[in-house]
Amino acid sequence: MRSLKKKDSVNDRIDIVLRKFRARMTSYPPGMCPLVLYRSLLQISMNQSCGKCVPCRDGLVEVDHLLKSVIDGDATEDVLKTIEKKCRMIARTSDCAVGTVGANLILDSLSEFADEYESHIKKRRCSENTAQTIPCVTLCPAHVDVPGYIAMIKEENYSGAIKVIRDKNPLPTACAMVCEHPCERKCRRSLIDAPINIRGLKKYAVDSVKADEVDTPLPNVSTGRKIAIVGGGPSGLTAAYFLALMGHEVHIYEEHEKLGGMLRYGIPEYRLPKERLDEDIRAILKSGDIKVFTGTKIGKDITFNKIRQEHDAVYVGIGAQLGNRMPMEGADAENAVPAADFLQEVASGELKDLTGKRVVLIGGGNVAMDAARTAARLNAETIHVFTRKRDDYTALESEIEAAKEEGVRFRTLLSFLNIETDKETGHVCAVWLQPEIVSVIDEFGFVTTEHSSNYPYRFKCDLLIMGVGQRSDVESFDKEGVPVNRGRIVADEMCMVEGMADVFSGGDCVTGPSTAINAIAAGQVAAFNIDEYLGYHHKIRLDEQIPAALPNPCIPTGRAEIEEKDPFERKTNFEHVELPMTCEEAMREAGRCLRCDHYGCGAIEGGWGE
Repeated sequence: MRSLKKKDSVNDRIDIVLRKFRARMTSYPPGMCPLVLYRSLLQISMNQSCGKCVPCRDGLVEVDHLLKSVIDGDATEDVLKTIEKKCRMIARTSDCAVGTVGANLILDSLSEFADEYESHIKKRRCSENTAQTIPCVTLCPAHVDVPGYIAMIKEENYSGAIKVIRDKNPLPTACAMVCEHPCERKCRRSLIDAPINIRGLKKYAVDSVKADEVDTPLPNVSTGRKIAIVGGGPSGLTAAYFLALMGHEVHIYEEHEKLGGMLRYGIPEYRLPKERLDEDIRAILKSGDIKVFTGTKIGKDITFNKIRQEHDAVYVGIGAQLGNRMPMEGADAENAVPAADFLQEVASGELKDLTGKRVVLIGGGNVAMDAARTAARLNAETIHVFTRKRDDYTALESEIEAAKEEGVRFRTLLSFLNIETDKETGHVCAVWLQPEIVSVIDEFGFVTTEHSSNYPYRFKCDLLIMGVGQRSDVESFDKEGVPVNRGRIVADEMCMVEGMADVFSGGDCVTGPSTAINAIAAGQVAAFNIDEYLGYHHKIRLDEQIPAALPNPCIPTGRAEIEEKDPFERKTNFEHVELPMTCEEAMREAGRCLRCDHYGCGAIEGGWGE
């Protein structure tokens, strides 16, 4: 006789376990041996085997034993050949995907981590001295002591928390509003429930005490050295802050009338109120001997070589503020505008009235989402975002969801063909789109597409916004001998510019468009390396004692999220959309921290990136 599935069967209970296990997979700690990771993934395939076919049932077990011998440093190069031979046999002869995928996984590792295999065989250890590190500190590009300032918040010492943040990052308020919080990605709290809301706690700290009301460290005695900072964005401001604390005289040259770079001119007011940004900037400018020259463009108001002659060292952190246009006819029409340019116009007070306008936006990054949500606040009738594939949405998931709530419509599997302009006015009147279908997944794990048999179709629009990247204004630097390659200044990981000992550069003008926290990290690295170049080795004092770590009972607890205003309310203006955390929420969230700086990994020692 047949029967319905029994409620709460073993499979149902296993599903609950697997939901918890997914978080464990995403929280693999930084610093672990990649071969250990691959072996653990291989063992999952072994456990999934049904046992019917020999290649999967026995072959994967044999590969596991061989891989263990490599990890233990007991293998020879012949063992690698055996592993490869067995895996190719298993992949070719297994009855189902379990054996095939497991074997292919190890084959991928042989090519992806060939240096690791070689090191384990020849040196009996990893190619680097791998050791588990504190996930949040490691994944923060600026290596901020995250557990330390969370502990400060738990003690309700908000000034102390800001000081701990500023020890590595002098823009705590701006980052509290807009940071992409990579520090949360591998938070060990995921093993229990969900990552700590690190950005939310940082925001609670700066909401509780304004950054410019918290004293910065006393600067070192004057060194008599002068350093020029070209670009007053997050990277330049960070370099200026640390160099001023070291006792150097700093001169900031900024093209715009105000400091802040893309934090001011690229991120909309509803995400980062400019008065809050100014709190950080005022604190930075009070930190030491800093002089600011705004409205000064290199190559027009002053030459780069003149700056070099008048200073002991130069840091170039000009960002990437010029929006790209599509290389096609009609892209230079009056009503076709790069997303970065559109945002800068609005930030400069040029508010467009988009009432009744149909807006089309090409691109899926954070800048594109900012442009789409800004268009909603300018009363556009419709806003459509088109991308070729889902992988093209590189914006934060929270930004995409917020845009949807505010009425932005999203369409994928549509490639952009061409722009149609009105013959009389020359304005964009429509775009042509080609339907796509998904195809194979490439070597990086991204889905590829190919043209569908469906015909292209015409989509009317009154404003075309192109969110297809940004570039740096490096022309004047190129003319004066600064090495430039494909629109980017050539500098290494030490921020040292190739062939110019006294010139340093970092941030978006070196890496291409990235995040504020990456620009801040570059400014920090450059400041300490400029100091070394000048013959010093200054340390920045942190006059705060991190509270002692207490055992955490590891009780599963919900994560406190940052609440936002109702979408129908927030889309009507440019007021800040996020609501403050309550004290109760912040204290509970801070109490969820497992203090990985003490338990599991040990205390933080100096030298992150030094």
